[in-house]
Amino acid sequence: MSTIAITQHTVVLPLILTTVAGLSTVFGSMIFFLIKKFKNSHLVFCLGLSAGAMLYISFVELLSKAIIDIGFTYANLFFLVGILAMMLIDFLVPHKYLNETEGLHHEHAELYPVGVFIALGIAIHNFPEGMAVFISGLSDIHLGIALAVAIAVHNIPEGIAVSIPIYYATRSKNKAFLYSFLSGIAEPIGAVLVILWLGSSISSSTIGYLFSFVAGIMVFICFDELLPQAMKIDYHKHAIAGILLGMLAMIISLAI
Repeated sequence: MSTIAITQHTVVLPLILTTVAGLSTVFGSMIFFLIKKFKNSHLVFCLGLSAGAMLYISFVELLSKAIIDIGFTYANLFFLVGILAMMLIDFLVPHKYLNETEGLHHEHAELYPVGVFIALGIAIHNFPEGMAVFISGLSDIHLGIALAVAIAVHNIPEGIAVSIPIYYATRSKNKAFLYSFLSGIAEPIGAVLVILWLGSSISSSTIGYLFSFVAGIMVFICFDELLPQAMKIDYHKHAIAGILLGMLAMIISLAI
């Protein structure tokens, strides 16, 4: 059974990838302030792009590698456990941030707690995403980069969703940036928790269990959050184009 040593040298790049992916929420805040009207077609394309990339990675890379490491039965069992875990989190902390930010107006000071709760909900959902990027990068840096890009793309509209109510309630760009930062920093915190949990090394079988678990998490995010939001707005062709381009981008990045 092969093992991967978890040292200061091996964790640096996966941790950087996780941080960049998480703090893409801040980039979302920047887009909100730089682009006065973020078109629905742009949002739909980004959601489709992220969904396509994450679905491709989950089934073609994560789950297939888990089957090789721990066998078909255990890989699929932990895949389902990952889905159920995200279902539980989503039940306890609903993640319908796009619905929450529709129709907001400048004069409503009561939007401040809405923004706070959106930021908190996104942060809680970001913990397992950070673990996913870190574990993937620790095992295969190319896979880690691909997954980090996919998650970063879908974190951009999350940053916009946090910024809208905070800014409209407080008129403070600094507070809007701060809350988007706090919601995104949960991802590298998730990576640090993985480091503390795993210790000094990780076996190939443990990676197999984690990969299948992570695949379940990613698939649930796609079908519960990304695809429904992309398809409910009347830009279906943009969504399909994003999905196909996301898959193509992952094929190219993993083939290089």
